Amino acid sequence: MRQVTHILNKEFKDYFVSPIAYIVISIFLLVTGWFFFSTFFLYNQASLRNFFDLLPLTFSFVIPAITMRLFSEELNIGSYEILLTMPVTFLDVIIGKLLAAIAMVGALLLPTLSYAITIAFLGKLDWGPVIGGYLGALLLGAAYCAIGLFASSLTRNQIIAFIIGMAICFTLTLIDKMLFFFPQILLGVIGYLGADNHFQNISKGIVDSRDILYFLSVVFIALYGAKLAMQEKE
Repeated sequence: MRQVTHILNKEFKDYFVSPIAYIVISIFLLVTGWFFFSTFFLYNQASLRNFFDLLPLTFSFVIPAITMRLFSEELNIGSYEILLTMPVTFLDVIIGKLLAAIAMVGALLLPTLSYAITIAFLGKLDWGPVIGGYLGALLLGAAYCAIGLFASSLTRNQIIAFIIGMAICFTLTLIDKMLFFFPQILLGVIGYLGADNHFQNISKGIVDSRDILYFLSVVFIALYGAKLAMQEKE
């Protein structure tokens, strides 16, 4: 765990050394704040429902921007080979990088707690769905971070890694909205693949083991794919 913690701290600090973290956080808060508060007073409800409804789509663009450099940068400058000579396993590297990306997602979400506090002052806020929403957001963020890590392991080019990660996350977000394109026999499977549906269940305060298993499965599959991709480059 010492190696994992070291990699986590290094990667997390690297976000704030460059302007990436500040740009991504600013854009995220600007987009979510604008869309949330522009409709908040129209619905006249003390709820974060609109914020959580928008989150999966926003994450599809924001999280690939967070993860695109994690492996691509090291492959491009050649530091990955140096990293492998150190007393760390590939599992240490990949878990450390994933946790750093998830910590960055937490840093994105932390300022949005001000939305909940503001609403609580304006009306009677039900904190159950709010807690469920943030739990779902972290699970969704972890799944998309793993996908972004996988995309970053495929190429030395950060822009290509961003596009690949965004395409996969965007597909998982919207696939359950396009069921009419698929034959009847596949609707159950395709519907289960949709990340948005699982996230919305948790954000309503309904913690179902099937939804948690879905996000953990996406994380495992994506990390395993990243492991295979990086092993081919050794």
